Amino acid sequence: MEFSEEWKSLFPISAMFRPPLLLSGPSTKPLLGPLVFNPIHNSITCLFSSPSLLPPCSSTIIPHLSFPRFLETSSSDSSLLPSTSSSIASAFGPQHNQDDVTSVFLHNRLELLHCPGTNNHIVFFPTGENSDQVGFLLLSLKNSCLEVKADENGDVFVTSCRFKHRILRISVNPVVDSSSEFSASRGNSFRAVGYLLAFTMYSVHWFVVKVREIGSNSMVPSLTYVGAKFFKTCCVAHACWSPHIPEESIVLLESGALFLFDLESVLSADSTIRYCKGTKLKVSWDDSSNLGDLKWLSCEFSWHPRIFIVARSDAIFMVDLRLDQCNITCLVKIEMLHMYTQVKNEQFFALTKAGSDGFHFALASHSLLLLCDVRKPLMPVLQWAHAVAKPSYISVFRLADLRSNLRDGMYKSASESGFGIILGSFWNPVFNLFCYGPFIAQSGSTVSKAKEFSKSFYAWNHPSDLLLSRNECHCGSCLVKEELLKDALPAWTDWQHKKELVLGFGILNKDISSMLSESDEFGSFTLVRLVSTGKLESQRYSASWGYIKSLLPHRNFSNFEDRYMGSIFDEEYRFPRKFKYLELDYLYGYLDTNLDQVLVAKTKSTSKGPRAEQSFTAEFHKILCEKLSAFGLSQLSSSSKVTVVFNDISLPSSIHEVALRRLWSHLPVEVLQLAFSSSSESLEVLMDGKKASSEFLVVPDKTQLPPFFLRKSSWRSNKSSQKVPRADALVGPKLPLPILLALHKFHNGSPSLDKSSSSFAVEAELRLRCDEVMKAACEVAASDSSGDGGVSLANDSEERSATGSKRAKPFFLHRPSSLDRDVLDHTKEQSVYKDETFSTLISKVHKKEHPSSGNNKTIGLELFDSLCPIKLQFDDVSDKQFGRKEVKAYKLLTKQFSKWQGDFNLYDEFCSRSKLQP
Repeated sequence: MEFSEEWKSLFPISAMFRPPLLLSGPSTKPLLGPLVFNPIHNSITCLFSSPSLLPPCSSTIIPHLSFPRFLETSSSDSSLLPSTSSSIASAFGPQHNQDDVTSVFLHNRLELLHCPGTNNHIVFFPTGENSDQVGFLLLSLKNSCLEVKADENGDVFVTSCRFKHRILRISVNPVVDSSSEFSASRGNSFRAVGYLLAFTMYSVHWFVVKVREIGSNSMVPSLTYVGAKFFKTCCVAHACWSPHIPEESIVLLESGALFLFDLESVLSADSTIRYCKGTKLKVSWDDSSNLGDLKWLSCEFSWHPRIFIVARSDAIFMVDLRLDQCNITCLVKIEMLHMYTQVKNEQFFALTKAGSDGFHFALASHSLLLLCDVRKPLMPVLQWAHAVAKPSYISVFRLADLRSNLRDGMYKSASESGFGIILGSFWNPVFNLFCYGPFIAQSGSTVSKAKEFSKSFYAWNHPSDLLLSRNECHCGSCLVKEELLKDALPAWTDWQHKKELVLGFGILNKDISSMLSESDEFGSFTLVRLVSTGKLESQRYSASWGYIKSLLPHRNFSNFEDRYMGSIFDEEYRFPRKFKYLELDYLYGYLDTNLDQVLVAKTKSTSKGPRAEQSFTAEFHKILCEKLSAFGLSQLSSSSKVTVVFNDISLPSSIHEVALRRLWSHLPVEVLQLAFSSSSESLEVLMDGKKASSEFLVVPDKTQLPPFFLRKSSWRSNKSSQKVPRADALVGPKLPLPILLALHKFHNGSPSLDKSSSSFAVEAELRLRCDEVMKAACEVAASDSSGDGGVSLANDSEERSATGSKRAKPFFLHRPSSLDRDVLDHTKEQSVYKDETFSTLISKVHKKEHPSSGNNKTIGLELFDSLCPIKLQFDDVSDKQFGRKEVKAYKLLTKQFSKWQGDFNLYDEFCSRSKLQP
């Protein structure tokens, strides 16, 4: 079935079988030539490297979560549903999305300007601590090699003016017919070779690009600041140069307002301080007040200096200002794409001119790439389906620029009539090449004569990948491994920061590219790119019939590399940067369950060196034993009963905490003296070439076993050690428990240090002690008449009080309902409390004594013991006695507290399950 040219354009390439506007197959190869471009092996050249080329520090490198995701992960209630968190987040208004955060990496950060009549390019890019300055380098061709000219200090040229806001985009415009003027005036003053504009979120800045020859083959570039325009009420969406009048440019604001600027009037002004006033164009959008989520994207000049193309996320308009009135024509609507896309999720992302006639433009949406003609509204010329996620870069090149330096003229006709659209995304590093052109057939054939009068464009072959990064490999194995690694990263980590990204690129002039190498069989081009590691590189690409799989080696995808993007500038950093490196071999050995082997290696290396003086004297050993005995360590170390450590419980403790106390209680004094010492015995260590003493927390006065609860911070520090005298208080632990356990294993007659093949897993030892504590508690609980409630441990005959008298002390087990697996069945896969050693608590029940409030009897702090089943202990409080007024206030508070307890269902449930009287 034969369709008209208009109907044929409605069928996108790569979205249907045998689209009518696709030229592909073996018969077209001799006519079109190769249309796949592969990087040439060993053609990568690092042209320049500097911290000035690094991108700015971005909030994207900081772990981030969306507001709804933050509510889900940070809420103490792990059962918070995504719908609930989303509804809560919506009440706080719009939040910053990922596109706003990464907007600095969405657009091309590199612009090339060819100096007419020379073999030089000027490379422009944002630089500065916040990317608020324009930096540039001169790229010259000498002896078939590219050379970079920097400033006198060997760094990039930088403009003196700073914009105070981050540069979003840079655009250049060459001066028309400046080659003859430049050639006739060599050796004189600076001559203009182009214009440059750079816009930030709230301002646009204009420059004149000039060069001066300082020898036979050397030039110096410079930028002359022309002026700026600040917009205080609305942000800048886009700005571009006119191809008709080099001094003119237009600016599009996010409100849809258009401004026209003419640099000629500014340059002719006598004032040294120039402000670009500009002219606000009289454009009125009918639905400008009802945009909603729609965004103004881009603007371009069309075939006439007063005809513009303006892009919005849902439509493309042509604005005709040739007459006194403004005529607006809708060229493309998002609804046109309903045949092959989902309209509710579809929107436009990028726009650019196509060709030099000013009639055609290329437009990219979420899933389609369109080639349109302003003379045919609402009817695309050509369509492709693409797979680029949120494309932000689009540019059109002549195929002759991509296939320059041909060895023969076999494909010259196709190269001069064809075009290539490069579509991609810098943040999601994927770039595709879409080739198109007129219908080409064998000369003299009937089809060729029939198509001579047809002006339709055809897609030349299917789209192909363009590998911009040197570390890319698009084979199936590498792509699958990379996707698996992306999924393995935390939700708040951007994998782009762990990968070398191309932040900008440009293609050199075809004449200069042909001088860099010998002629190629099918043609080639030279690409200059800026990578996130702060390098400016060049690489050559050659046209091929297909992808060369063996060109790039397969990458080792064992893990992503950390390539956090951030500038390095020291001039305004007030504090010195010092890096201290810590030896974490003990921690590494603990994590790998071979801590004992690390200790063996450390012991052997220490024994070969000079022996250190003995730090512990016999007198101090005696004092230390007495202090540790006061805390019950030496008394409990010989006991084999598990429930002995229950005596130390004053507050609810988990099974894990009790197991740790049992492990501490079984350590001998010979090992404990390594963990505890007097503050005055702390050794000094070298830090930054100076001696500094290590400070540790003081062991609390109350008799309790480690880990100690709520200790006070030390009064001393490394800087105040000379001013604050040392005390003789007991400090520690200085060594962590896993190291002490490993040393105790050797001290107790375990395999010799020479037998490094032995392995002692600290976690396994801790798990064994936790099981012992849990088993002992459950046995007592099972024999108790109260069932699952209070658990009495009074049968332990070896239990001692602080004074040494034998007295029954009841205990009970408690599992908080918030940690109960039965309650969290619907979210137990997300709950972190899967270990009963942490979710089961042991607590001591003290005997309640209701004190009398008579006149002849005083009452102390024991008055508060009746408030809860746990005995309250007050530190650093003297023996306070309460009188009649205090008792009266206490009764009032007790009444209010009892009312609160009655209204608190969780407390009633706790007392009921534990068989306790509230």
